[in-house]
Amino acid sequence: MLEHSTHPSLLSDRVAIALVGAGGNGSQMLSGLARLYSAIRALGHPGLDVRLYDPDQVSEANLGRQLFSRADVGRNKAAVLITRTNAWFGLQWEAREAAFGERNGRDYDAQIVITCVDSARARLKIGARIKASFRKPFYWMDLGNRSADGQVVLGIPAWNAEHAAFEYRLPTVLELYPELETAQKRLDRHNGPSCSLAQALERQELFVNQAVVTPALQLLWQIFRYGRTSWCGAFVNLATGRTAPLPIDPQAWARLGYKRPPPPPPKKGTR
Repeated sequence: MLEHSTHPSLLSDRVAIALVGAGGNGSQMLSGLARLYSAIRALGHPGLDVRLYDPDQVSEANLGRQLFSRADVGRNKAAVLITRTNAWFGLQWEAREAAFGERNGRDYDAQIVITCVDSARARLKIGARIKASFRKPFYWMDLGNRSADGQVVLGIPAWNAEHAAFEYRLPTVLELYPELETAQKRLDRHNGPSCSLAQALERQELFVNQAVVTPALQLLWQIFRYGRTSWCGAFVNLATGRTAPLPIDPQAWARLGYKRPPPPPPKKGTR
């Protein structure tokens, strides 16, 4: 069985995380990251610095499914969650009341980017921003879900053409699911906002976000606790009660749609 080893600096240094999206998955992920922080600190790790991005305000439809109270309605999601998390865990994490990459054109210099967004368009924009950044994150973890199922994908953005072609580099969500670009409009057709909790529950199961976030947090725990992992994602289906890992296996990636880029031609003067 193939395994991926954590980059040594993520085990020895304080790690900066950009968490993009403070909705159903993002709110659950933030509270999980705070618990992860407490656990790895107790084991001697320097800890995590998290910055949460979301331009949206809490609405009535968010109550019940997401970690907000009625008193939060009308306030920015990221600001509400970060204030509450910092007070509870004694942290100094930051909120950004903006979309990732839209604050004066400068992004957070993060070692890990975690996206909890609800559209193909948002993923494509974030992927383009990561690709254009001078210093690539070590990992890009993406969480997505539909009504009763979802997936987690942990990828490693390519540093250059040689790295992109490396056989065991973990592909990102955009590489595993090329249809996100080719079928963007169709995939985003039903992603409009809900007007009430009842309407939101017609579109998504109550605990689908919690079910998707749990394997994502377990994957991060393995990376920080054990320094390695034999899987790089998971598929969750609440309708059938099944959860299946995405193994570190180029053949499994190819079945999903991943096409490994060919290695670049050798430079002139070399063999």
